[in-house]
Amino acid sequence: MSAQIRDMTKGSPAKLILLFAVPLMLGNIFQQLYTMVDTIVVGQVAGVQALAALGAVEWIMWMVLGVSTGVTQGFSILISQHYGARKWNDLKKAVAHSYLLTAITAVSLLIVSQLTARWILLLLNTPDNIIGMSLIYLRIVFCGIPFVAAYNIFASVLRALGNSRTPLVAMIIASLINVVLDLVFVAGLHWGVAGAALATVTAQAFSALYCFMIVCKIDIVHTSKEDFEKVPGLNKKLLGLGAPILFQDVIISVGGLAVQFVINGYGFLFVAGFTATNKLYGVLEMAAISYGYAVVSYVGQNLGAGKIERIKKGVHASAFLAFFTSAFISIMMFLFGKILLSMFISGDSTQAEQVLDIAWHYLFIMASCLCILYFLYVYRSALQGLGNTMIPMLSGVMEFFVRVGVALLLPKFIGQNGIFYAEIAAWTGATVLLVVSYYISIRKFKSAN
Repeated sequence: MSAQIRDMTKGSPAKLILLFAVPLMLGNIFQQLYTMVDTIVVGQVAGVQALAALGAVEWIMWMVLGVSTGVTQGFSILISQHYGARKWNDLKKAVAHSYLLTAITAVSLLIVSQLTARWILLLLNTPDNIIGMSLIYLRIVFCGIPFVAAYNIFASVLRALGNSRTPLVAMIIASLINVVLDLVFVAGLHWGVAGAALATVTAQAFSALYCFMIVCKIDIVHTSKEDFEKVPGLNKKLLGLGAPILFQDVIISVGGLAVQFVINGYGFLFVAGFTATNKLYGVLEMAAISYGYAVVSYVGQNLGAGKIERIKKGVHASAFLAFFTSAFISIMMFLFGKILLSMFISGDSTQAEQVLDIAWHYLFIMASCLCILYFLYVYRSALQGLGNTMIPMLSGVMEFFVRVGVALLLPKFIGQNGIFYAEIAAWTGATVLLVVSYYISIRKFKSAN
């Protein structure tokens, strides 16, 4: 069992965070690999319209699938705190009730997403020549919501216990399955976007199954029938941690949908260029996500153990690691970004050139400001680990207003390329709020101790 968990209340903070984050980074690399393979195969085999169809649903998928990610991340905060405090009975009950709440969320989300998929695409002014493909892709991917929710809760439990290796292996398995099925369904059987969606859902199912098998091997989270019985205030506490993160993700997604509405108005070539860069967005932020998960688990465990000074050291170390990592990724994008973007684009040479120019302009702007996004993840996760999910939620509201405001106003002054700055402005506004709030919060914890 000791191989499946890691105590983060002892040892070098920087080393622990890096050892925790690196497997998650590798897992994210594999996750981005199969996301990119989806896009490359669809773009090269099915053409620019199919590529645009995938791009038109990016923010919709992020919002819907992000609900289960957000709520389970909130549950993991309490789990990590109980683990750090060595409260084993409370730990099992928190895990059991997290399972129940996740299942309820998944079923509700599945029903709502299927009922509203077409309506949302119409609301977003999705171009007529791609809306049919976009709807097919969404309906199939949304059928995989229970698998995504299962993976998220099992992976959240593992990360709360300091295990970042299992999510890595799960992503490797999912990536290999997805790549093979993409080649079979899209390139071989010519099922287009439907084949890409089927490949993704199948891969998600296998990643969930693998994490479940590992969780079953960890004695301290073995749950019994008694653990699922009602505990006064427990569900409320879990939802109090998970709901703000869920709302944070949803409001950020709504802002993204507003941006997508503006982009859709520029035609399918602009949508395709934006999509090509967004497929590299995951590469840009993959290490940031990993540091975020590491910081949540680290801070949660150390808060449970009452080690406030150690929390400060860990967050500072994370900020330095995040800065240097973001600088390295930015340099790689400046050197090789255009080559990577060209892998997603095919078809008529004139159209392909226009799409590449749009994509490269957007990528260059994002890569130039990447360190802001990395600080956002570190300080947001630090606050969440401290049990404060309200300020991160407010940072999501800040992102929404800034992203939408810039997307609607700036293009009126500098043209359609002004839309590219909406993302940077949203990162900046949220990061300022999070950094200030973290230092105020940690000072209060230190005074209380």
